Amino acid sequence: MAKKKETDKTKTNAMRLLEQAGIPFRVETYEFDEEHLSGAHVASQVSLPEDQIFKTLVVRGEKKGIMVFCIPVMMELDLKKAAKISGDKKIEMTHVKELLGLTGYIRGGCSPVGMKKKYPTWFDETAMLYDEIAVSAGVRGAQIIVNPDALKDYVEAAYGDVT
Repeated sequence: MAKKKETDKTKTNAMRLLEQAGIPFRVETYEFDEEHLSGAHVASQVSLPEDQIFKTLVVRGEKKGIMVFCIPVMMELDLKKAAKISGDKKIEMTHVKELLGLTGYIRGGCSPVGMKKKYPTWFDETAMLYDEIAVSAGVRGAQIIVNPDALKDYVEAAYGDVT
């Protein structure tokens, strides 16, 4: 049974942080359940085209440690490109069970905004093509729609070819 988050009424930490920084954004909520956490599901329920909806992936580099990559939901992270851009020899995806401890977020609700620690972060360069992109609001069932340059600058990220 699909359920809808009460995010219409409740601000997430990511939303509060962007507000405090004076970064304009809007929120769209969507229905989800445990079987429907994929990017395709989110894309089917949010008003932006799928190329403008970004997922947040957390990786571990052999030398650099934890890093974050935000890429379009229908794309896959190219681990070789990501390693090269990060200056690491080899990276791998972190395990889902590590996500909460590392970021403060769970799978399907991981936002590049407001993680427990500031990790090196990259946005796929395609984000530059748009006036706005969507990223998780920090909970399942809500997306923050924001200008990619403003978001990149706020999280101190860089753009790169990582898909």
